[in-house]
Amino acid sequence: MSFYSRHILPRCLDMACRTKPIRKQREKVIPQAQGRVVEIGMGSCANLPFYDVNTVSEVIGVEPDPYIWKQGEERRRSSPIPVEQIGLSGESLPLENDVADTVVVTYSLCTIPEPVKTLCEMRRVLKSGGRILFCEHGRAPDKSVAKWQTRIDPVWKHLVGGCHLGRDIPALIHEAGLTICKMDSMYIPGPKILSFNYWGVAA
Repeated sequence: MSFYSRHILPRCLDMACRTKPIRKQREKVIPQAQGRVVEIGMGSCANLPFYDVNTVSEVIGVEPDPYIWKQGEERRRSSPIPVEQIGLSGESLPLENDVADTVVVTYSLCTIPEPVKTLCEMRRVLKSGGRILFCEHGRAPDKSVAKWQTRIDPVWKHLVGGCHLGRDIPALIHEAGLTICKMDSMYIPGPKILSFNYWGVAA
């Protein structure tokens, strides 16, 4: 792994994931979590401050990058909610079936190499009656913006740890056999190629 991947990119991603517009998105989604939570792509634990200590018993985090995981060390230490890291891949979760009350994925489906396989794993570990909470950036509805997302994507993914600009998030969720119970979408503040967000609940 290069110096850039070990030291520069994790800090840049941590900063980007804590900007005010993205923080506002987390505030909309994460407080809905309940019970035993499995979080896919937990990264530097940017969601951790938004979990409700009165409704969440523990958070089980999946994160393949040890360098960005290290960025969240202080957040984990100060959190009143127990946090455990398991596994390195959302595509193959080392968990039994039906163990999570809530599964959370935020700003990670853009980067995961096999997002549909990961969503199928999320469905597998979710208890009957449980919910998947998601918030992702993805394909813009404006054709001109979507065209630029496609053009820039090959270079962008190499610069930003595998992030894809224009994945069709609702289509991926449906392909995994999940039902979207509620979803909102809009451009949040920022460059349009990066800022079209989808967030909601699937089951």
